[in-house]
Amino acid sequence: MELFRIHRTIPFMRHALILNLISLITFVAAVVFIVLRGFNLSIEFTGGTIMEVNYPQTAQLDQVRSAVSSLGYTDFQVQNFGTSRDVMIRLPLGEGQTTATQSEKVMDALRTIDNGVELRRVEFVGPQVGQELVYNGLLALLFVAVGIMVYLGFRFEWKFAVAGVVANLHDVVIILGFFAFFQWEFSLAVLAGVLAVLGYSVNESVVIMDRIRENFRKQRKMEVSEVIDSSITQTISRTIITHGSTQMVVLSIFFFGGPTLHYFAMALTIGIWFGIYSSVFVAAAIAMWLGVTREDLVKPVKKDEDPAAELMN
Repeated sequence: MELFRIHRTIPFMRHALILNLISLITFVAAVVFIVLRGFNLSIEFTGGTIMEVNYPQTAQLDQVRSAVSSLGYTDFQVQNFGTSRDVMIRLPLGEGQTTATQSEKVMDALRTIDNGVELRRVEFVGPQVGQELVYNGLLALLFVAVGIMVYLGFRFEWKFAVAGVVANLHDVVIILGFFAFFQWEFSLAVLAGVLAVLGYSVNESVVIMDRIRENFRKQRKMEVSEVIDSSITQTISRTIITHGSTQMVVLSIFFFGGPTLHYFAMALTIGIWFGIYSSVFVAAAIAMWLGVTREDLVKPVKKDEDPAAELMN
């Protein structure tokens, strides 16, 4: 389905060098921010106190957050679990405090708003759990990157595999750079968003690569850069429909999903836009500079075979 058709090929690769230099600068800056500033890790990674409280009626999460904020906390999470009357509160463990004294102060603040609130459970999540989560998260990221490279290598050709992985890691590092620079809270939900961007971005790259392979079969006399430009231009309508629809859903999560999903939606938004950019300019340009040719993607026709059979593959 196409909302519109562009009849004139847009020369994307003409500006590939300048745009990739900008990407390289942005990538290096993101790495510098990650190394120097680090991440504002949530208590899921650093450890802290988890409290489960119950209200006699539907809990007003905004009031709960206000009560916790009044105690001086800035890095905390408040969310429903189970029913609308059950609330889970995650708090970082302050210096000189124990889980017991911390929970008592929070309950005192909650009772000033609703005296019927009850404490159901309180426990301490140690940093060892946080280290395990970090390790598992990095391991998952490694497996995803390797899986993408293997898939693209079998589906297309090793040059496209390398280009696709570089483009996807480009998106991930830039997302992480944003979170390091602005010190946005990095939680498990954000990690899930980063992993989702990997799969989402590679989908756009695969669509463009598939069209490049198709045009190599049809356009035998065109230069490689012209084939890439034509392929990207032909997929623009699909890109606008797909990413526009996805962005509308993500924006609804951003504005109406509450604080718990706020930075998850932020990570997806950054990933969507940089995913389009990297698929068009980074992945395609790297494949072109690696020397991808028609022979890499289209099997030569044997003498005893019908030349038209190649176009049917």
